[in-house]
Amino acid sequence: MPTYNSHFQSKLPNVPTSIFSVMSALAAEHNALNLSQGFPDFKSDTTLIELVNKAMLNGKNQYAPMPGILDLRTEISKKVASLYGVSYHPETEITITAGATQAIFTAIATCIKPADEVIIFKPAYDSYEPSIEVFGGKVIPYQIDPETFEIDWNEVKKLITSKTKMVIINTPHNPSGQILSKNDMQQLAAILKDTNIVLLSDEVYEHIIFDEAQHQSACLFPELAERSFIIASFGKTFHNTGWKVGYCLAPSALMEEFRKVHQFNVFSVNHPTQVALAAYLKTPNNYLELGNFYQQKRDLFLSLIKDSKFEFTPSKGTYFQLLNFKKMTSEGDFDFAKRLTKEHKIASIPISVFNQHNLDTKVLRFCFAKTDETLKKAAEILCKI
Repeated sequence: MPTYNSHFQSKLPNVPTSIFSVMSALAAEHNALNLSQGFPDFKSDTTLIELVNKAMLNGKNQYAPMPGILDLRTEISKKVASLYGVSYHPETEITITAGATQAIFTAIATCIKPADEVIIFKPAYDSYEPSIEVFGGKVIPYQIDPETFEIDWNEVKKLITSKTKMVIINTPHNPSGQILSKNDMQQLAAILKDTNIVLLSDEVYEHIIFDEAQHQSACLFPELAERSFIIASFGKTFHNTGWKVGYCLAPSALMEEFRKVHQFNVFSVNHPTQVALAAYLKTPNNYLELGNFYQQKRDLFLSLIKDSKFEFTPSKGTYFQLLNFKKMTSEGDFDFAKRLTKEHKIASIPISVFNQHNLDTKVLRFCFAKTDETLKKAAEILCKI
């Protein structure tokens, strides 16, 4: 077959294969423990699976309404009100999406035009940048302090220009496991006050937060809530990333525009899963106990590797733990990650791929959303390196 290449120009010429795909493929090739990609290796709650099966058997197998079924949007509205004391109208301010990444992409598509500037905080989840660029936007990166992962908001303020259209934050933060404090959010609110800048707040790990800390959602701050798309993920919350169901919260004016794009992107989302989630959310402990559940896994993992050569600060949220290997080898993080996968049979993610200019701080990200057995096997390997 002839190859078509006449004058075709890629819209994303510099985008490589995702590091998650690369490391997961390498793990499979070398039969390594995969602590790279962020997915659990244990089963979802059988109650939730049974609810999905029941919905299928009851005929919920055709298109769901474009914004999502009302029962699910109503339960989300109740959840947000209970957790944060903030009201989002289920009919006009909540939309069910095909996972959080689609919600992020749609929010960016809704707002960004050629030459618009978007501030992102690096290290950053790898979907932000290409999503901005595909619509002609310009990424304005801020490199978070690589040692403390703290943000100097005075420096962020200097990045604001007349072309700034959006700021993207992520808390709890992937890959660092850090969280934004109340003071962080207040400083951000002060920066955005009296501007037309939109905030995209990626909060997919909102329920995975440790040591009795409180999640500081953008919806808690009126100056931020009025300009925010808030993104959440049922896949992260209920251990079923393959179902790809999430949602977006936004004031009605923003949500109206969001839905204009959403309807021509995916239109609607898996119907029986929505029915099941609506029923499952009626029991708040299904998500309220998540922090303790993952904190036990974090603590187990760290206790098992405390005598290894890796250095670490306990993750404050998400189900990721950063390990520093700077005292172990002079190798770059990507080369070291590949060697660990091939020679030691354990896969991780090198952090440099998320940093500005691929800044290499000799840090790898490990996912601890695994069975205790997997974590013990991983720790045994890491302690021998």
